[in-house]
Amino acid sequence: MNKRLNSLQPYPFEKLRGLLASAQPQTTGLPLIDLSIGEPKHAAPLLAKQAMMDSLEGLSGYPPTKGSDHLRQVIASWLENRFELPKVDPQSQVLPVLGSREALFAFAQVVVDGDKGGWVVCPNPFYQIYEGAALLAGAKPYYVNGDPANNFLSNWRSVPDDVWRDTQLLYVCSPGNPAGGVMGLDDWDELFSLADKHDFVIASDECYSEIYLDESAPPMGGLQAANKLGRTDFRRLVTFSSLSKRSNLPGLRSGLVAGDASLLKAFLLYRTYHGSAMSPLVAAASIAAWQDEGHVKENRQAYREKFDAVLPTLSPVLDVERPDASFYLWASTPIDDAQFTHDLLDQQAVRVLPGSYVSRHAHGTNPGQNRIRIALVAPIEECIEGAKRIAAFSQSIV
Repeated sequence: MNKRLNSLQPYPFEKLRGLLASAQPQTTGLPLIDLSIGEPKHAAPLLAKQAMMDSLEGLSGYPPTKGSDHLRQVIASWLENRFELPKVDPQSQVLPVLGSREALFAFAQVVVDGDKGGWVVCPNPFYQIYEGAALLAGAKPYYVNGDPANNFLSNWRSVPDDVWRDTQLLYVCSPGNPAGGVMGLDDWDELFSLADKHDFVIASDECYSEIYLDESAPPMGGLQAANKLGRTDFRRLVTFSSLSKRSNLPGLRSGLVAGDASLLKAFLLYRTYHGSAMSPLVAAASIAAWQDEGHVKENRQAYREKFDAVLPTLSPVLDVERPDASFYLWASTPIDDAQFTHDLLDQQAVRVLPGSYVSRHAHGTNPGQNRIRIALVAPIEECIEGAKRIAAFSQSIV
């Protein structure tokens, strides 16, 4: 048995199930409202469904690990249009993947030399896949606490030089999960300089990049920043994105990896043995989804309407702000976040996620403590009712 498995902590939702086991929401007489999991509940686009049904003959053959030429070209074109890039080579700078989650994990197994150990640096709060990927690759996670005064964006300058010196991989997440902050060009410039100086790779998790709340201000992506800074070969950088949030297709398990051609060449070799080729049916649905922006704009509008509807109810009773992007609210709690989560379900039949479950105690503090993550993924009527119940519960314990 791989002894490194023993270093993995329980997944946040496993911890949540244990926390909530003693809650009795059924006694409230209220229907359950689940705002804990970032699983989109909007309708999947019909064009993707139809494309999948029209491609059933694809079940008769093995798919290529590299993905179809057509899909890679479609992804390259989407990246060029979305991030104002002059050229993305579909042959060497793009790989289709089975959702960003598996790719974010697998990538660390490729670029981290377990014999060297060292650090994998990641934001805090964070997506727990970063931590697990680091540990199973033979490195140690180094957590960079989010700054509450800067929308919980990581303060990269707080990382000591001796940590950067032994860093092999840096995970960044922009727009951030859970606070929805977006990195600017100066942030990227700083990280690229550090990567060049200390010889590490940057993995940019951008799965929330298409859920932005100002239609005139789409978030900057890593490839876009690199291009603006003259790094047209995207050296030391790989970005990850997905159709799960953008297109309400979490069950499709379809995403992309793009960037540094030399890194993608090694990643493709790994994937050839890993056995993670995309089904032609999934590829057909993905092509249809990546080529259409209409359903994505409708999706963003639906989330805007939810934020507009719930924030007037929550803002008077909790410290909570509209994010730049994503579909989460990162709200303060007047009591311990785990206790708040338990009692909210017990008394108001609303399920959320404790902030301390998506962060770690580091450098003397846990940046998720006394916070909850509220995922506005349910229908708007449920989100409004959930906000009312959260507000009522918050007022009852003050």
